[in-house]
Amino acid sequence: MAEDVLMLNIFSAPVTFHKKTNRRPLSTAEKWAQKKQKSKRKAVFEPQESSASKQRKINQTGQQHTHKQKLQTPRSPSQRSNNRDTEEKADQGENSAAKSPLKVKTFSKKAPEEHGRPFIKTSSLFRNNPEIPDVLSPAVNQVKEKVFTSNMFEELNLHPHLVATLHKVLNVTSMTSVQKKTIPVLMSGKDAVVRSQTGSGKTLAYGIPVVQFLQAMQPKVKRSDGPLAVVIVPTRELALQSFQMFQKLLKPFTWIVPGVLMGGEKRKAEKARLRKGINVLISTPGRLVDHIKNTLSIAFSAVRWLILDEADRTLDLGFEKDLTVILNALNATGLARQNVLLSATLTEGLSRLASISMKEPVSIHVSEGSEETVEACPQAAPQALSDSYAVPERLQQHVVVVPSKLHLVCLAAFILAKCKFEQRQKLIIFISSCEAVEFLLTLFTAVLCEKSSTTSTKHTSASLNFCRLHGSMRQEERTEVFQEFSQCKTGILLCTDVAARGLDLPQVTWIVQYNPPVSAAEYIHRVGRTARIGAQGSSLLFLTPSEMAFVDVLANHNISLSEMKMEDILANLMKDERFKGRGKWDNKRSAAAFEQEVRERATVLQTDFENYVHANNESLKTAKSALQSFLRAYTTYPSNLKHIFHIRSLHLGHAAKSFGLRDAPQGLGSSITTNPANSKDSKKGKDKAKRPPKKLTAKERVSNLMRSEYLSGIGGASKSKKKRKKKKGQAEEEQSTAA
Repeated sequence: MAEDVLMLNIFSAPVTFHKKTNRRPLSTAEKWAQKKQKSKRKAVFEPQESSASKQRKINQTGQQHTHKQKLQTPRSPSQRSNNRDTEEKADQGENSAAKSPLKVKTFSKKAPEEHGRPFIKTSSLFRNNPEIPDVLSPAVNQVKEKVFTSNMFEELNLHPHLVATLHKVLNVTSMTSVQKKTIPVLMSGKDAVVRSQTGSGKTLAYGIPVVQFLQAMQPKVKRSDGPLAVVIVPTRELALQSFQMFQKLLKPFTWIVPGVLMGGEKRKAEKARLRKGINVLISTPGRLVDHIKNTLSIAFSAVRWLILDEADRTLDLGFEKDLTVILNALNATGLARQNVLLSATLTEGLSRLASISMKEPVSIHVSEGSEETVEACPQAAPQALSDSYAVPERLQQHVVVVPSKLHLVCLAAFILAKCKFEQRQKLIIFISSCEAVEFLLTLFTAVLCEKSSTTSTKHTSASLNFCRLHGSMRQEERTEVFQEFSQCKTGILLCTDVAARGLDLPQVTWIVQYNPPVSAAEYIHRVGRTARIGAQGSSLLFLTPSEMAFVDVLANHNISLSEMKMEDILANLMKDERFKGRGKWDNKRSAAAFEQEVRERATVLQTDFENYVHANNESLKTAKSALQSFLRAYTTYPSNLKHIFHIRSLHLGHAAKSFGLRDAPQGLGSSITTNPANSKDSKKGKDKAKRPPKKLTAKERVSNLMRSEYLSGIGGASKSKKKRKKKKGQAEEEQSTAA
C-alpha cells in the first residue's frame, strides 16, 4: 500500500504536507525508499528549465547586485579612476567586441549636468588615420628683397603737388626698391617687365610715372580726349583698389579723370561715364572686351600707356583671347604707346605676351645681389627668374600636417586660438571653392560664435567676426565685404583665390591656406596678403600626410617652411569650456591625461559640427555640395603635381568627415567626373545624351572652375537666342534676295 501511495504522489503535483497524520512511523527501509523516490522526482522535473537559462539568471542577478553595490558604496577619486575600466566592462558585458584591441573606448556614463552631451567616442576621430611623418624641410637659401631705400621722392624731379600728395595723403616719404628702379625707367619712356615680391609698392611704381606724364601734357588733358592710360587687372577688387589709388594721386590735378569698368556694375552707367570721358581707365579684361564690342563711345585713339598688372594670372585664367582683342583695338590706332607688365611671378606665357606687345622692354627685378636694373631678352628673363621666388623678409611661414578627418576641428581650433583668445588678429583663410566658403561660413557662425555657458576667468574672449569673398557673390556684396574687412581691426575672411592677387588689406596677421595652392607661384601670391611693406606677418599651410611632397616642391623654389604640430593647435581647445569632455582628465597633470582631454574636446567639437550638419536636409545638402566642389577642385591640379594631389589618394570617408558628414555620400564618383556644362544637353535629346563629354585639359578645368570670378559680369546671350537671331538673319537675307 505504501508503494501505491508513493506512486500516486509521483504523478500528482509535488505538494508537501506538513500536517500531522495518524499514520505509523516509517521504518529505516521505507525512509531509504522515500529518499530514492525524491531524487527520481528531481530528475523528472529538472528538464522543464534548462541549466543554461538558470545560469543566465544567476549571472544577471549577480551583476545587478554588484552594480547596485558599486553605486551605493562611496569611493575616493583615486579608486574611481582606477576602477573605471572594470566598470565599463561590467556595463558593456563580456563580449568579443570588448576583448578586441580595436574596441571603442568609452567613458563613464555619469556626465555633468551642465553639458547635457551624448556619449563621447574619441576613437572615431583619432583611429585609423595615416601616420603623420616628420616634416624634413630641405635647407634653402631664401631669396631676399630689400624693401625700403633711403632715397626720397624729391630726387625724381616730380611735380611738387604730386610729392606733397604722396607725403600728406598716402603717408609715403621714401621709395621702396622696386619704385627706385622702375620709376626712372618708365619716366624715360621705355617699356618694362617688372617683377617684385608682393606688397612692395608696384602699384605706385607705375602710378606715379603715369600721373607725372599726364599732368605735364600740353595742351592740357580734357575729359573729351578719352582714355590716355589703360590699366588691365584680373579681379574686380584689384580694379577697385587701383582706382582708389589713382583718385588719391590725382587729387591736385582735377582735370584728369580716372574711371573703373568691372563686372557686376550697370553697363548703362559705365557707358554714360565713357561718353563723358575717362582719362585713366582701370578695367577687368572681360568687361573691357564687352565694351569694345558693344559700346560705340569707347575710343583708344589717344592711348599712350598700357599697364597689365598681375598679367600672369590673367593669362592663367584663359583670358588670352580677351587680351588679344584689347591689344588689337589699341594697335588699330597706330599711335606709339608705352607698355608695362607687372607681377610677383613671371611665366612663359607672360614672356610670350611681352614679345608680342612690347618693343625692347627693360626687365626689372629686385632681389639680393641685383643692385642694377637688368636689361634682357623678354624670353630669357622670366625663365631665369622663375626658379626662385622672393617672399617678404618678416614673413614667418609654417606648415601643419593634419589627417583629413581632423581638418575641420584643427582649423576651428586655430581660429579660436587667434581670434578669440588673442587680440588684434586678422586672418585670411584660402579655400578651393565658392560652395566650401559658403558652407564653412554658415557652420563656423553657428557653432563657434555660440555664447559660452561658462565663461572662463583665465582667458578673456572676444567675439568672432566672419566674412566671405568669392566670385559667385553679387558685386555690391563683394565691394561691401572688401571695404568692411579693410577697415576692421580683427576678423576672419574666408575666400577663394579671387583675393590672392594684388589686394592690399591692412593689418592682416595670418594667412591660412586650408586647401593647398595649385602652384608655388600661387602660394607666393597668397602669402603676399600679409607682411606687406615691411610689416610682420605669418602664414600656415594645411597638408595631409599624402601631400607632404609639396614641401619639397616649395623648397625647389627656395621657400622654407617650419613645422607647427597639430597637437599644439588642438590644445587651444582647453581654453574653451564649451567643449569640455566627460572625463576628469583635466584634474591630472600627466602628459597622457592632457592628450586624452584634448582628444575628448576635439571630439565634442566635431560632434557639434556633425549635429548641426545633420540637423536638417538643407544643411546636409549644403555640406554635400561643398564636399563635391572640393573634390572637383582637387582634380584640377596640374599634371606636374598629380603625384602629390591625386583624387585617388583621398579617403572619401575621411574627407566627408572634414565637412561635418558622418559618412561619405553615395554617388560622389559620378558627380565629380560629370561635366556640369554637358548636363543640360541630356534633356534636349537622346542623340546629345549619347554623345561622350568633351575631355578637358587641366588648364581648361581650372579656367572653367574659376572663370566666373573674373568674367565681365554680363551673361552672354543664350544658345536659343543666338539660334533665333541666326534664323531671323537668314530669313531677312532670303527676303532681300527674293526682292
